[in-house]
Amino acid sequence: MGVDERLKRAKRSLEGLSVGDAFGQKFFGDSGVVWSRVVGRIEPPAPWEWTDDTAMARAVVQVLESHRQLAPNHLADTFAREYRREPFRGYGAGAAEVLNQIADGTPWQTASSLLFRGSGSYGNGAAMRAAPIGAYFADDEQAVIEQATIASQLTHFHPDGIAGGVAVALAAAWWARPRDVSMFEFVLDHTPPGAVRRAIQRASEFGRDSKPSVVAGELGNGSRITALDTVPFCLWSAARTDDFEDALWYTVGVLGDRDTNCAIVGGILASSAEVAIPERWTEAREPL
Repeated sequence: MGVDERLKRAKRSLEGLSVGDAFGQKFFGDSGVVWSRVVGRIEPPAPWEWTDDTAMARAVVQVLESHRQLAPNHLADTFAREYRREPFRGYGAGAAEVLNQIADGTPWQTASSLLFRGSGSYGNGAAMRAAPIGAYFADDEQAVIEQATIASQLTHFHPDGIAGGVAVALAAAWWARPRDVSMFEFVLDHTPPGAVRRAIQRASEFGRDSKPSVVAGELGNGSRITALDTVPFCLWSAARTDDFEDALWYTVGVLGDRDTNCAIVGGILASSAEVAIPERWTEAREPL
């Protein structure tokens, strides 16, 4: 697969990720207003501002464009520079701590591995930016795993945080390539063993006609901001339909970590050239 085609796929995934991120971000606030918009599928007024999910995914694509792989030191410096340039994008406390340390000259290995008393982060931040990696390396699943692991470790050194990033990248790769197995089969075959993989296995057991609220009730909706309670539901949501708009409405409807959930689902689905992002949604999203 040529570099130009790989980059085209990654940018298409970034487009879906950023639209999902900005869409989901508009559903925080007064619970009555939010729920009435969800039930009536009333699109929020523009502009839709994107968050750290998009900022970090954009950095991933920038490094892929310049290096054709995720050179970890360069990616870490890009993450830190983008954070210092726009710290108001909604970065979590753990990510802010790591990125500030990197910006001040601490090696990323030290900053990431010492977070949370040395256990590393198992949040959903690695997963939120992983879809363009899978889209870029879709024709090489081993590269997907290796590159998603590198990108995850920069801020999420815990095995669960890494597994979340790898699983999302694999799901995006599945959507971007010819398919001879189901998305869940492909993801489960290559995701590292552990709690996240077990929860993805549980997600695969829910049918497409299951109620999202029931699935989220079993798997989590991202409210704990961990890979474990975010990625399994998002993969189920991305597996149930190729309709971008429908998937995002069902995803935001379970509330929780709305912008990240929608960023993950949007980035996965948009990895496929066959999935159309509504033009009016792209126009409503703050420009990249």
